[in-house]
Amino acid sequence: MSMTATLGPHLPYLRRYARALTGSQTSGDAYVRASLEALLEGNAELAKDVPPRIALYRLFHVLWSSSGKYESAASGEKRGGVEGRLQSLLPTNREALLLTAVEGFSMPEVAKILDWSEGDVEQAINAALKSIDRDLESRVLIIEDESIIALDIENLVTEMGHKVTGIATTRDDAIRMAKEQKPDVILTDIQLADGSSGIDAAVAILKDFDIPVIFITAYPERLLTGERPEPTYLITKPFSRDTVRATLGQALFFHRSMAPA
Repeated sequence: MSMTATLGPHLPYLRRYARALTGSQTSGDAYVRASLEALLEGNAELAKDVPPRIALYRLFHVLWSSSGKYESAASGEKRGGVEGRLQSLLPTNREALLLTAVEGFSMPEVAKILDWSEGDVEQAINAALKSIDRDLESRVLIIEDESIIALDIENLVTEMGHKVTGIATTRDDAIRMAKEQKPDVILTDIQLADGSSGIDAAVAILKDFDIPVIFITAYPERLLTGERPEPTYLITKPFSRDTVRATLGQALFFHRSMAPA
């Protein structure tokens, strides 16, 4: 089987992970491209003793861990307020959490990807979750036209200690609510009730506010092509509490313009 056929189905999800890990589509996609180029040029090989998806993420982490990102993320300038508290969420803890909560790997699989013991993986996940629950409080605007899903998201983020400022069902409602309520973060569906788009709503809001946006979609691969400007943070329907918690935590970790709730 060709490399394209073997790895192709997994690349959109590696992009999702890399974007969340680095806090940027540009940086995340660049690491994915570098991993593929290393394979194609014969400078790296996929592990033969694990399934292709695990081998691909493991290769990505070899490149990531040798790039200096650990040091730059962990030793950056200390800041006050929300951002200062976010510095306690170390990169290794975030990686283990994202791999399980967002990418759906088991702890034994994460141990193989990161080349850790399972005990280290479990400890890192627990540390990351505790840090998120303790420190990452924010004001959340939900943009979702399906009432049951909207209420489910509202319950989840409220249980985590965040405050929901409002639930919008259309692009125009979302823009109005954002201006009135000034949220710290947005959780938005792609398709809205009146045929408008959550992407269009986010673009309009971001003209006036510097806040992270997390998109919720049943078809994430459509926004993970790496061929155009695409979202940094994506949650796939159906979603779990830990997926929402991990993605919110990661978005807030990288955001530098928030005020405490």
